[in-house]
Amino acid sequence: MLGIIFIIFAITLFLGVPIAVSLGITALSAAILNPALPTTAAYAFRSMVTALDTFTLLAIPLFILSGNIMAKGGISKKLYSFFSYFIGNKTGGLPIAAIITCLFYGAISGSGPATVAAVGTMTIPYLAELGYDKKFIVSMIAVAGGLGVIIPPSIPFVVYGQSSGVSTGDLFIAGVLPGVLIAACMIIYVYFYFKKNGEDKEKIESSIKELKSQGFMKVLKDSFWALLSPVIILGGIYSGVVTPTEAANISVIYALFVSLFIYKSIGFKDLSSVIRDSVATSVPILLVISTASVFGKVLTLMQAPTLIGSAITGAFTTKLSILLVINLMLLFVGMVMDTTPAILILVPILLPIVQSIGVNPIHFGVIMTVNLAIGFVTPPIGLNLFVANSLTGLSIIDISKYAIPFIIAFLVALMMITFIPDISLILIGR
Repeated sequence: MLGIIFIIFAITLFLGVPIAVSLGITALSAAILNPALPTTAAYAFRSMVTALDTFTLLAIPLFILSGNIMAKGGISKKLYSFFSYFIGNKTGGLPIAAIITCLFYGAISGSGPATVAAVGTMTIPYLAELGYDKKFIVSMIAVAGGLGVIIPPSIPFVVYGQSSGVSTGDLFIAGVLPGVLIAACMIIYVYFYFKKNGEDKEKIESSIKELKSQGFMKVLKDSFWALLSPVIILGGIYSGVVTPTEAANISVIYALFVSLFIYKSIGFKDLSSVIRDSVATSVPILLVISTASVFGKVLTLMQAPTLIGSAITGAFTTKLSILLVINLMLLFVGMVMDTTPAILILVPILLPIVQSIGVNPIHFGVIMTVNLAIGFVTPPIGLNLFVANSLTGLSIIDISKYAIPFIIAFLVALMMITFIPDISLILIGR
């Protein structure tokens, strides 16, 4: 019967049914197929309410609101100017500055598509004017946007923490070095690409000269408050002063203060649209979380984790082979499913397997999130691809083709993160 349940789920997705509705239909169909299961409509609704009745999940809409406020406030432009000031005149310096901006902006938004939209809107036209290949730049930003869900605060880490029971704060800290490693792999590729293919140095030097004419103190003053945001959020969590949810509250207040009174880039009249956009983004995520919790309980009642775990460990006996198979599975799932439902469905199934072979659950949370982040730039779902497409009009096929080298850099970092646990665990002392 377990196979029938997954077939029903696959059919509903194929028909274009929204993921939250698909999860609910599949969960309720289990009771029809097996009346002994207690998964009635009343049970499902109670479970949905219970799943959302948790303090931790408040971090999701709050971080989304904070990211939207800062996006409206043009924070990404100030970050990009700061990094360009230092490395803009180096080989591939301006594209590399865009990757670093994605890294830092991810520490504000916690979202991959939001990072692509905020950084791409500003950097793509600028870099294209300087003579860079537009397809190359768009694909680079699309892939670098995946850093938004790895560098804390990360919405997928909040969801994983809720699903697995591990500390969200520890997950946030564990994501720092993997995020930096992925960015470094992409930067290395960009450097050698432009070392080989060259750049329009005359245009670049003219642009950098204009930036440097402002002086370091002016650039620092403009970007200081933007740079301070991730320090406040992560510093508060890492020091134990605040929980991730409390940090999300602080980030909203900080975003409002900086955007309204320091940069004055938004006004009070803009807040209604920012809040409306944040609600429109948050509600589908929370609905998926609630229905996925019901689906997860159904799978548990049907002993799916035990059956699937036995199948995997029976076919593959070494730690290396099991981790490789799980990585391949997660890469495939990331191609066809959004991050939140993928985490909620697969954590109860895969976490017992990896724990049985000695993988730390926090380390596995990072592995899972990095795998699913690659799904942001792989068709057919590829949310970052669609965001980049909407910003530039370039076809999904063209962006995907030029994204391949960046995805390979992502995969190289993934293998290192998978088989060198200290990259994820050293900062939390595990």
